[in-house]
Amino acid sequence: MSISTLPKPGFMARMLQGLRAALPTVQRRNYAAAQVNRLTEGWTTSNISANASVHRSLDAVRARSRQLANDDEYIKKWLGLVVTNVVGPNGFRFQARVYDKPSNPDDGANNAIEAAYARFCKTGVCDVTGNQSMTGLCQTNMRSAARDGEYLTQIIRGAPANNPFGLAFQVLDIDRLDTALNRPAQGATQAIRMGKELNAFGRCTHYWLKTAHPGDLYQTAGQQGSSHVRVPAEDIIHGFIADRPEQVRGMPWAHAAMLTLNNLGGYREAAIIASRIGASKMGFFTTPDGQADPMATGKDEAGNLVTDADPGTFSTLPEGTSFTPFNPDYPSAMFGDFMKSALHGVAAGLPGASYHSVTGDLESVSFSSIRSGTLEERDTWVLLQEWFAESFLERVFAEFIKHALLFGQIKLDNGAPLPLAKLDKFSAHTWQGRRWDWVNPLQDIEADVVAINNNLKSPQSVASKLGTDYEDLLIEIKQAQAMRERMGIKEPLTAGQMAAAAGAAASQTTTTKP
Repeated sequence: MSISTLPKPGFMARMLQGLRAALPTVQRRNYAAAQVNRLTEGWTTSNISANASVHRSLDAVRARSRQLANDDEYIKKWLGLVVTNVVGPNGFRFQARVYDKPSNPDDGANNAIEAAYARFCKTGVCDVTGNQSMTGLCQTNMRSAARDGEYLTQIIRGAPANNPFGLAFQVLDIDRLDTALNRPAQGATQAIRMGKELNAFGRCTHYWLKTAHPGDLYQTAGQQGSSHVRVPAEDIIHGFIADRPEQVRGMPWAHAAMLTLNNLGGYREAAIIASRIGASKMGFFTTPDGQADPMATGKDEAGNLVTDADPGTFSTLPEGTSFTPFNPDYPSAMFGDFMKSALHGVAAGLPGASYHSVTGDLESVSFSSIRSGTLEERDTWVLLQEWFAESFLERVFAEFIKHALLFGQIKLDNGAPLPLAKLDKFSAHTWQGRRWDWVNPLQDIEADVVAINNNLKSPQSVASKLGTDYEDLLIEIKQAQAMRERMGIKEPLTAGQMAAAAGAAASQTTTTKP
């Protein structure tokens, strides 16, 4: 090769540059989830505010959530689990915690406050309609929070009929809070976001409630249309769990599982119908001229030709007639496995519920696995209990203690009412949600006893885990002991006393043996 035929300087670099220009450009990003191509073209890349997202979907998702709550057995079971585990059959346990000084509780005030609160929580007092107790109000609001994403309760002050506390509460349908009512802030006029009037910091100052439920059948002329009433925020208890900052309304808790449940319901319905058809229709007769009369034994109510079939009988077909059996192979053998797989995903989208709790399927559950799942469930229930106590019960008690002191409803044993001037002192209290027993509680109790004896736990914490108050427990034990003494019943022997008695008896037997 002569020198004159060598490539000119830079030739290879120019050739590589040309090849790169001819190749398709590949879009590269820092994260794989941000790539935009034919496989991700339906995946959103835009960001909108939490309130804009909620505003677009809330009414539709809530309506569908309510429909599933009416018709879908899994959602109905899950809602029952939420109410049962968060509120329970007896509601939250209220404990007054008034102290004269540290380590010196004011027992008289505590007993008086607890007795007055128990009277207030009875049916016909705390509920302005007179239909529910405080436990019922909590159960209704908790169900609304899970099904609708939020609950709404109005505080009725003054003098409700036959109410010695001058206070009651009214549970409202969340549809009364108008999602479509929105306006921007202009000058001194505050913004309204989905029925909530907010100040510059996003704090709600007023609620715009519809004067009647928009779907009610019985509305007066003044209630129809877009009539609203502006209610101060201090008169409303509105609870929801926010998923994002600045969110002002809540979404139904089951929203992530709703689409799958709806499709699963349609799938099961189709499978059931296919099974019914397969069990009802045996096959078809085919004749050369298309006439079915020779094989018909009668007609049904609609005039269709039918043929009777008796078990254990055989018939001879007319000449030229053939029989085509109808045997749909559905549901297939994979039906059960598919349902189980889909319901595992559904259970993952329902807060607080595990697969075996929602479906009742204990086929593949072991003691260790069900214990692990139950522990996770109960952590969620306790979390929801704390949220509900803070969002609802704290507001309830704040109103109760003020009105009860003002109306002289909290009295000591000598009949003297507690003074309103010491409101701060008498406001100290705690809430105790329901707790649960284990399948094998003996091992847990023995472990707690060992932990207490080794100063790793306190009796108070163990009593709280069991859903009771340690101070009340000691009082009940003392009352039980006094009752035994009055009735002349001996205390049962402890395990140590029984062992000592057995040892003494054995020693006596050995000594007296000839």
